[in-house]
Amino acid sequence: MIGRHPGERRMKVALVGYGTAGQATAILLSAQGHDVTVFERSSILGPVGAGFLLQPTGLGVLARMGLADRAEAIGQRIDELHGSTWRGRRVMAMRYADRRPGCHGVGMTRGALFELLRAAHVGAAQVRTATTVVGYDDRTHTLTDAQGEIHGPFDLVVAADGAHSALRAACGTHVRRERLYAWGAVWCLLRIDDWPSPTHLLQRYAGTRSMIGMLPVGTRPGHDGRWMTFYYSLPGETVSRFDEAGLAAMKLRVAEIWPELEEHVAHLDQADALHKARYRDVVLARPRHGRMVVVGDAAHAMSPQLGQGVNMALLDAAALADALAAQQNLDEALDTYVRARHRHVRMYQRMSRWLTPLFQSDHSALGWCRDLLFDPMARLPGARRPMSSILTGELFLPSRPGAGREPADADVATP
Repeated sequence: MIGRHPGERRMKVALVGYGTAGQATAILLSAQGHDVTVFERSSILGPVGAGFLLQPTGLGVLARMGLADRAEAIGQRIDELHGSTWRGRRVMAMRYADRRPGCHGVGMTRGALFELLRAAHVGAAQVRTATTVVGYDDRTHTLTDAQGEIHGPFDLVVAADGAHSALRAACGTHVRRERLYAWGAVWCLLRIDDWPSPTHLLQRYAGTRSMIGMLPVGTRPGHDGRWMTFYYSLPGETVSRFDEAGLAAMKLRVAEIWPELEEHVAHLDQADALHKARYRDVVLARPRHGRMVVVGDAAHAMSPQLGQGVNMALLDAAALADALAAQQNLDEALDTYVRARHRHVRMYQRMSRWLTPLFQSDHSALGWCRDLLFDPMARLPGARRPMSSILTGELFLPSRPGAGREPADADVATP
């Protein structure tokens, strides 16, 4: 557990948003002795989003909170990401063991992680729900909600209100990029107790216009059996208007690309049985403004192509807590946090932006190049370990929260 700096005073902290970044930050800052008030716009606390892949980086942060073993027990160990064309040609086979022995990911449902973190947050019952915070005043250090009520003042404000953040605008000219990706996906959870590849995240491609994924995510709170996240790539506008006709077209395409899945999606008879996902590309030149700091998707939303979103949120929470514990001056602490996360975040944002058109776009030639070159390039001498470091989320990570859980590697440190 992260300790509190002996000279650090107890701060009054406002935390806006109760997703993964907000929950983890609330747990870690409360453990340091700070008075944390959480504001959440939803009237009912609960998870948002598809199943996800917890990487070694995210597991390291959970280990610091004493939650990693429980996460592994309720999730599903993942040893490999395997992608192939619909004709069976291998496109990629990224194995965690290429990084180091015993290395692996964990597939989980958002609900499972949400409940795990909520149970560990001693102040969960005091979260102020149905409160939409829309503004921050850097002179008075107060927050304003959608009803015009003023909250504060606070010594520190942490904006963790997601990819569609209302507080991000408070960074003003520091918002360098905020765009919707042209493509998105529809997804749902499927109960499949006898899935033949329980330790593999499997993807199947038909050019760049069709991608199907199956991620084992273990158990689901309140339900029996073993579960999978099924996701199906679509242009953004098609996602937005997805209806029964779109569902029928999807099921036909699934039968063509991945016949083994046809029986598992046959019961989906209404479009609202699938959730819609659109992705943003958000870049902040500087994720802080006065006493406000932005974390998680609010600071660096990106395509899910590299599977790093939840893990980035956990890393942000740990880095912020570390900076506050190490520096007695708040300005110095926030600047330390910004420096600690800058290079790692930027690198993954760029890679996500570059890779996305290879899997989700109208550019057929990119898919042809991907299918022809990805697997041979991965088998070149010395290529497997660097590629696996991208998968694990450890590329250009200056320090590994929870490093005691697994042996650190020399090339994890920033060159």
